[in-house]
Amino acid sequence: MSKTYDLIVIGAGSAGLSVSLSMNEFGFKVLLIDKKAELIGGDCLNFGCIPSKALIHIAREVHSAKKAEKFGLKVGGEVDIHSVLQYIKGKQDIIRSHENKEYLIEQGLAIEIGEAHFISKHEVEVNGKRFAGKKVIIATGSKPAMPNVFIDHEAPIVTNETLFDIQNLPKQLVVIGGGPNGLELGQAFHRLGSKVTIVHRHSRILNKEEYEISEILYQRLKDEGVQFMLDSEPKAIKQDRVDIKTSNGNVSLKCDLVLVAVGRELNHHDLKLENAEVKVSKGEIVTNNKLQTTNPDVYVCGDALGSLKFSHAAEMHARLLLNNFFSPFKKKLSYQHFSWVTFTDPEIATFGRSSAQLQEAGESFERLEYDFKDDDRAVVGDYRYGKLVLNVTKTNLLNRSPKILGGTIIAPGAGELIQELVTHMVIGAKLSVLFDKIYAYPVASRVNQAVALQKQSEQLTTFVKRLLQMLY
Repeated sequence: MSKTYDLIVIGAGSAGLSVSLSMNEFGFKVLLIDKKAELIGGDCLNFGCIPSKALIHIAREVHSAKKAEKFGLKVGGEVDIHSVLQYIKGKQDIIRSHENKEYLIEQGLAIEIGEAHFISKHEVEVNGKRFAGKKVIIATGSKPAMPNVFIDHEAPIVTNETLFDIQNLPKQLVVIGGGPNGLELGQAFHRLGSKVTIVHRHSRILNKEEYEISEILYQRLKDEGVQFMLDSEPKAIKQDRVDIKTSNGNVSLKCDLVLVAVGRELNHHDLKLENAEVKVSKGEIVTNNKLQTTNPDVYVCGDALGSLKFSHAAEMHARLLLNNFFSPFKKKLSYQHFSWVTFTDPEIATFGRSSAQLQEAGESFERLEYDFKDDDRAVVGDYRYGKLVLNVTKTNLLNRSPKILGGTIIAPGAGELIQELVTHMVIGAKLSVLFDKIYAYPVASRVNQAVALQKQSEQLTTFVKRLLQMLY
């Protein structure tokens, strides 16, 4: 006989923890399942956001020390990779103190460790034990995808799941993939002392970003010393080299480590979804815009959904589910106000809808651009290459202040700079609100006001100037 719960959550990553802890706090009986106790916290804590951002922090410190030589300081020695990894583990342990089996049990959650699969529409089995849930959430996440090429069984390959187990700093690192993950980690290892080559199948990096923004980052990374092979893809990964097909022929790159960062695969294949009458199409679980599967009492949350694979997307899905469990006003999934950050140096932060998305939707909009070359903070902080692109609604004589639809920034700390703009977009505030605000001088976020001021200046027609003269 099955033990019954109000909610069963399969997967204890960002998505599963968000929903299960909230439902537990609300007073419901919740069962949380994960394959291994050490995997609680999911990809973000164990292999992704936390260790990678700790690594990026260390790499930035090392890079800053080297840059200080132009002011007379002398920096020597090599990076101790063991100290680097120890620092990363220490930061993970701080967060793991409230993302572990014992802590979650203390909070009141029921925890089952093992492989779960469905045996009926409302029942799952783990370790030979049966559990029934009024509702079930699939939050099984994703794993690194591997390129479909010949791979020698002794090839020194790592993914984000194994990168932080290395014993030596690679002298020559080849990164397969020019997306956010590959660029962040590639730049970090370059700064730590590795010779890094990034192999990317497309003609430009970050092909989901605005062209001029990704091009600025590409040039910055090249100037820093990171090497690129664009329009290229691996043919074989061997013990000491990678054979690569390029637009100009085949080449071999010597290396002592290969980091594969070519995307993610979903983790739902062992759940026996057919027993729960949950359909799968083209490798993804079929869901509606409320995250329900073809079984209305089974939901999907986080990476398992197969859309945007970010920890904060999982948080967004969790909030939608919690709202819809209780509110008569059901929410539908929309990424219209979504944002993300590529944590390279400089960062790229993007939010809302891009120019391409707005054009595809047939919406009328205006594109505003602001270069940082004359921004005082950018001048003193040495990032005059920075750029802000903003998509706003069209203005007319009756409505002269547009609303924000989306945008992107490349600059140090861009992820922090966009937060104000995201808030304005979400609440539907007009651009003039930024114009009216008084910013402390010289904070970096004054660029947000600068683009609003630029838009105001464009509206100073001859007629407006004459009107102002009359009023004066």
